[in-house]
Amino acid sequence: MKEDSPLQMPVQYLKGVGPRRAEVLAAAGVRTIGDLLYYVPRAYIERTAQRSLRSIAEPMLMPMLFARERETVSVLRREVSIIVTIERIVEKRFRSQRTLLEAIIRDDTGAYGALHFWNGHQYYRRVLSVGKRYIITGVPELDRLRRVTFTHPQLEPVEEDDDATLAQGILPLYRLTEPMRSRGITHSALRRLVRTALESVHSVIADPLPLSLRQERMLPPLQETLDHLHFPTSHQALERAQQRMKYQEIFVFELLLAVGRARKRRSPAPVIAAASPRWEQLCRTLPFSLTGAQRRAIEAITADLASGRPMQRLLQGDVGAGKTLVALAAMLATADAGYQSLLAVPTEVLAEQHWRTIRRLTSTLDLEVVKLVGSQSQAERRAIASTIARGHAQIVVGTHALFAESATGDEQRYHRVGLVVIDEQHRFGVVQRARLELLASASHPEPLQPHVLVMSATPIPRTLTMTLYGDLDVTTLDELPAGRQPVRTLVLGHDQLDRAYEIIRAEVRARRQAFIVYPLVEESEHVQLKAARAEFERLAREQFPTERVALVHGQMSWNEKEHVMERFAGGDYDILVATTVIEVGIDVPNATVMLIEHAERFGLAQLHQLRGRVGRGTAPATCLLITEPAIAQMVHSSPRDDEPPAVVRLRTMAQTTNGFLIAEADMRLRGPGDMLGTRQAGMPEFRFVDLASDADIIAQARQDAGALLQRDPHLRRPEHALLRQHLLNYANEYTHFSTA
Repeated sequence: MKEDSPLQMPVQYLKGVGPRRAEVLAAAGVRTIGDLLYYVPRAYIERTAQRSLRSIAEPMLMPMLFARERETVSVLRREVSIIVTIERIVEKRFRSQRTLLEAIIRDDTGAYGALHFWNGHQYYRRVLSVGKRYIITGVPELDRLRRVTFTHPQLEPVEEDDDATLAQGILPLYRLTEPMRSRGITHSALRRLVRTALESVHSVIADPLPLSLRQERMLPPLQETLDHLHFPTSHQALERAQQRMKYQEIFVFELLLAVGRARKRRSPAPVIAAASPRWEQLCRTLPFSLTGAQRRAIEAITADLASGRPMQRLLQGDVGAGKTLVALAAMLATADAGYQSLLAVPTEVLAEQHWRTIRRLTSTLDLEVVKLVGSQSQAERRAIASTIARGHAQIVVGTHALFAESATGDEQRYHRVGLVVIDEQHRFGVVQRARLELLASASHPEPLQPHVLVMSATPIPRTLTMTLYGDLDVTTLDELPAGRQPVRTLVLGHDQLDRAYEIIRAEVRARRQAFIVYPLVEESEHVQLKAARAEFERLAREQFPTERVALVHGQMSWNEKEHVMERFAGGDYDILVATTVIEVGIDVPNATVMLIEHAERFGLAQLHQLRGRVGRGTAPATCLLITEPAIAQMVHSSPRDDEPPAVVRLRTMAQTTNGFLIAEADMRLRGPGDMLGTRQAGMPEFRFVDLASDADIIAQARQDAGALLQRDPHLRRPEHALLRQHLLNYANEYTHFSTA
């Protein structure tokens, strides 16, 4: 899109806008005509599939009947839109001195419902008129009279052209901010602005997707697509337009990733020989054999290290798959080549665990492993910084202190960094990761880029490996160590605790060990949850008086925690009562029971990590998820569309131990942003693509982007000119992805 393109014209100069409306549109991200055309509706109302109050009520009255009906217009207790008429407005006073403003509504079928307003009465009396029709958007509920009610819904008066649009097909509904409404920008007004914009620039809309690609994927032209996004003539036309925009959005994103990846690969990197004497020496002392997946991962990584081009690789695997050992193989090869390795982790607890584990494994090797964390004293930091800068430390394990200022206030200096390993990469921001790589590059007298190995604590859904990690090669550890068996998982109500305790007693009698996990350390007045400290005393006194019970929690000092966990691992205790401090880093092959109290309070990833603490030996293991009896009953019943997320989480845990399936379920429940904390980590907010459900489109677009760049790496062919310009114009949206 050229700077003088009509699509770049400020929206202020569009007929019907002006300076005051342009100001509130700009706050919503609409500054140009092009922005307005891409400000697509958030929902649609279709006359032929018009929602009625009855269609909204029936699934809530008979949920089991509708549990499998995925295509129903109204999904249980989710936001819906419906056109209704205001029949009357009444005010109700309650003994609690609260006043309710109730508007009785009627839909086009003659069914009645109500709108409830607990505050803002003067405002709603002013905007609501008896006999007038409104578009109501909100979350429906059933009151005690079994009427459909909406509490403080969004209201939009139905105007004449709304009815005209509905008569022709489908009525689009936009995201309207309060400032937009205050400037008179209603759904109807915005539709008029969009129609004016489309008419004025329709003939000059340039399509960035090459004609051959559109034909191959059977995608409509961009002009037709924008028409049908805003003014669809049918459901099929709307679906085609949405599919086209999903494809274009992810195709452009994948192109940007591929271009950035190719640019990085052109830089030189340290050449690190695959053969590592230190690693070979370590392997001879290991009391177990590597899995086939670990061997394949090490081969792929060492091949990258020896290539002379910067490695950019993601290493993922299920809990207990042995990612740390694979990373250690790469760090030892790096040390043998005379380079330094940095291992960045998000927390001091994890830094301590990695530091101790690596030191223990390499105790017989000539290797200096140091730790750099924020809680160290200035004197400690100064001494460690000197060791690092002089190159006396081959491996540096640290938190954000790795790229923070040193104890002297200067940048931390390194010595010929060959490898940067980032554990739980989603917990680091893009800027932080880029800064660490920059510091690593600056550690060389010659221009060299470090190799980068990113590790994920839990498996990553396929769509995220194609987007969030799309510029990385992906290695998956898909095997667990030999002899391990799947962990049996039971969901029990609190009324079945005696059964759970008996399972623990039986395992202890068989000379096995158990964990009992609580969400809190101390009891709270605000949350009715069991706490580890009080329950430890009760359990030791009442339930397990003859067993050896210990306590560990996050408020203990590191030395105290480590002492208890080492004694538990050594068999001095039968049962360890704990908080989630044991979520990572503790390996006790003899532990065969994990009991988690108030399991409904934990996320899927956390539950899976906790379950991963057992089943590390050859004996069968059991995970007991304790929850409210009502929740346990729902878990064991047939799935329903309206069940709480906690029920879905616990049922998923009971049904599978596959971390990849659990990751997919977690993303469907929480979305990719909440699941990985990706907003702070730089994940773009896609307008059209749904990372939880559009895997096929993402895979196809990724494949097509790679194939196109193979044919035309710099997009110099005439048929790719518009696509190249589109990438240049919109690259800023994803600059942090393509350059970090």
